Amino acid sequence: MSEKSLTPAPLLRVIKTAEPAAKSQSLTTKALRRLRRDYLTLVAMAVLLVITLLALGADVITREILMTDPEATNPSVRLLPPGSPGHVLGTDDLGRDYAARLLHGGRISLAIGISGTLLTLLIGVATGLIAGYFGGWIDDIINWVVTTLDSIPSIYALLLLSTILTRSPVNLVLVIALFGWTGGTRLLRGQTIALRDQEFVIAARAMGASAWRIMFVHILPNTLSLILLSLGSGIGGLILAESTLSFLGFGIQPPTPTWGNMLGNAQQFFSRGPHMATISGLLIFVTVLCLFIISDGLRDAFDPQSKD
Repeated sequence: MSEKSLTPAPLLRVIKTAEPAAKSQSLTTKALRRLRRDYLTLVAMAVLLVITLLALGADVITREILMTDPEATNPSVRLLPPGSPGHVLGTDDLGRDYAARLLHGGRISLAIGISGTLLTLLIGVATGLIAGYFGGWIDDIINWVVTTLDSIPSIYALLLLSTILTRSPVNLVLVIALFGWTGGTRLLRGQTIALRDQEFVIAARAMGASAWRIMFVHILPNTLSLILLSLGSGIGGLILAESTLSFLGFGIQPPTPTWGNMLGNAQQFFSRGPHMATISGLLIFVTVLCLFIISDGLRDAFDPQSKD
């Protein structure tokens, strides 16, 4: 007689009811569920989305709503305070509408931060995976390059290269990326070393997967939380770097507006037009703060070891 026939029917129904089918969930599904409960990250995302949409729509907003040109000067209305008729955020030292220049400047500052971070991550992720997985002399060479670049003071190198190259947004991105990829390399190298001897990597290697497939298909997805952390903090860091260079006069040059050179220009007129420094500085602060909060929230949400 089987064990099933010896078990009373009511007890079988209780056992079946107490054993619900386990539903496996992907990392993305779990991450989205965690994000829905992270209200601070959601607020930061909403604020950053508004800033980004305003920057992307700078042309339409300045032409259709503000009805002005960010480059149009009018000395008769220079240094007007916020709330002045026709100038919601006042004017600068040349009588240009400050709201229009902030919108156009935000578009350039965000573009520099995003494109520069994507370029640095592309280099850093590739070199970090290669160094961590292969090790040996390849790891030694990459580590030597990383150590050499890290030994050069970054602000000094940026200032030096900014004086040599044309001060355009493209050149500024290339200069920043040249010295900014080493941090991503260090992060990915350490994580790759920790993952390359895990069971799923050994199983993939035993099944004949190539080294490149193991690195980019099996190891890379498990470093997503680190990459997202680097992405958010990297964009914020590059916006600050651009602002620092422009503040010192080595970044994007006027009349092209960026938040950095607008803040640098405002220091000369702080006593007569404090709104120029206050508003541009506040935008830099809020944007960078939101990026750091979002990167931290995404790291926690996409961490495979996080508990719900």
